[in-house]
Amino acid sequence: MSGHSKWSTIKRKKGALDAKRSKIFSKLIKEITVAVKEGGPDPEGNPRLRLAIANAKGQSMPKDNIERAISKGKDKDSANFTEATYEGYLSHGIAVYVETQTDNSQRTVSNVRAIFNKYGGSLGTNGSLSFLFDRKGIFSVPKGEIDPDEFELEVIDAGAEDIELDDEGFFHITTSMEDFGSMMKKLEELGIEPESAELQRIPHETKTLDNESALKILKVIELFEDDDDVQQVFHNMEMTDELMDEM
Repeated sequence: MSGHSKWSTIKRKKGALDAKRSKIFSKLIKEITVAVKEGGPDPEGNPRLRLAIANAKGQSMPKDNIERAISKGKDKDSANFTEATYEGYLSHGIAVYVETQTDNSQRTVSNVRAIFNKYGGSLGTNGSLSFLFDRKGIFSVPKGEIDPDEFELEVIDAGAEDIELDDEGFFHITTSMEDFGSMMKKLEELGIEPESAELQRIPHETKTLDNESALKILKVIELFEDDDDVQQVFHNMEMTDELMDEM
């Protein structure tokens, strides 16, 4: 399995095992709200909102929750969120990229910096890790009744750089950031709703640590993820099979 699709599989498995459903929902609701404020409440004319709704459905969010999030976004008196990224290193030279949406940037940077400092890391300047990661579109699509050969031809035509079918019956598609919208449009044309569709930061190279050290790093990653202002966290630590078994 390629590095990109393995990354997506790990992320999906982690999500499936994550008991913090309310935490996941709160992040999805925030993304829907931000999308509405940015581009309006009509998914047909707002690609970001259409994507946010698709991801919410992929996590089995009830329709009522989605509709309330859209209404919240239309409310002029509701909080305005700004997006910010934070980059730094944890122990063993593991690079970490933290994406946030916040209504209080001072609180967010303070919380992020505190986690770095407490666990032997350091918060860097914006752009300091850009050379280590590529932004890629990552799609997870349930196979269902899809014909793999025909499907592969269709998505390659839409800009797929990589496509893998895992043992659990999911296609994992990787695109460039520029082809992300084209792939979304292609899947819509095919009448296929992905389980998830995200822009992720994929490391050019990964670092392999012993399991004990790696598990400590993952605990710090989870601390970032538990922060209400944090939407996504990316890192360049190799997720080995042995480490996955430990998880």
